[in-house]
Amino acid sequence: MTQTTRIGTASHLGHALSERRRTVERVAEARLPTEMGEFRLIGYRSKTSNEEFVVIAKGRFRAERPTLARIHSQCLTGDVFGSTKCDCGQQLKTAMRLIAAEKSGAIVYQQQEGRGIGIINKIRAYALQDKGADTIEANEQLGLPVDLRRYEQCAEILADLGLRRIKLMSNNPKKFEAVERFGLEIVESVPLPVNFHKTLVRYLKTKRDQMGHLINIPEEIYEQTRSCVVQTV
Repeated sequence: MTQTTRIGTASHLGHALSERRRTVERVAEARLPTEMGEFRLIGYRSKTSNEEFVVIAKGRFRAERPTLARIHSQCLTGDVFGSTKCDCGQQLKTAMRLIAAEKSGAIVYQQQEGRGIGIINKIRAYALQDKGADTIEANEQLGLPVDLRRYEQCAEILADLGLRRIKLMSNNPKKFEAVERFGLEIVESVPLPVNFHKTLVRYLKTKRDQMGHLINIPEEIYEQTRSCVVQTV
C-alpha cells in the first residue's frame, strides 16, 4: 500500500518547520559499525521531559529526496533477546537492512518500553499473556493504559535531521498521523515482512483488529505451526 500526502514543497515545509518551537536537542553523535554496515548514532534529549532518543542514520539527507524512515519503540525483549511474542526485533533489523541497501535513511529509537509501561510491568503483562490474556487484556488486568506512547518529538527529530519527504516503514497508523501532523510529507508506506511464529500470530491479530495496525495476516497461518512470512503493510 502506498500513502501519499500533498502538503507543499520541501522548501515550504522547511520554512514552516523552522518557525516551530524546538522541543528536542541534538546532544551527541558517533560512528556505529554494525553487521549491516556503518551507520551514524545520534543522541537527542527532550526539552520538555527526561526522555532520550537515539537515531540510527545512514547517508546525508536532502529535503527534496524521499527518504526511508522509521519510528521504533524500544523493545528489550524483542530487539535484544529475540522474543517471538512480538515482531519488534524483526522489524528493527529489516528496517536497518533496507536502509543499508538504499544507503540512506533514519530510525528514531524511542525509549518507551512496553508501549510506555516499562520493562517490569511488561514482564508482568507477559506473565498474564502466558495465562491466556492478549497484549491489550494484560495491560487492562494490571490497571495500566494500553498505549502511552506519543510520537510528536520523534517527528520533530526526523525534521531536525533534514528529512521532509518520508518513506515510512511502519504498520502503526498513529505514527503516520504524528508525522503528517508535524508537517512532513509521507510519500510511501513501506512494508516490513516478518517471519511468523506460532507465538506471534495472536499478537499480530490483536494489533490489527483492536489497535488498527496495517497488518496482512493470511488466513491459512492459523492452521500452520511452521514459519511463514507475514506482510506488515
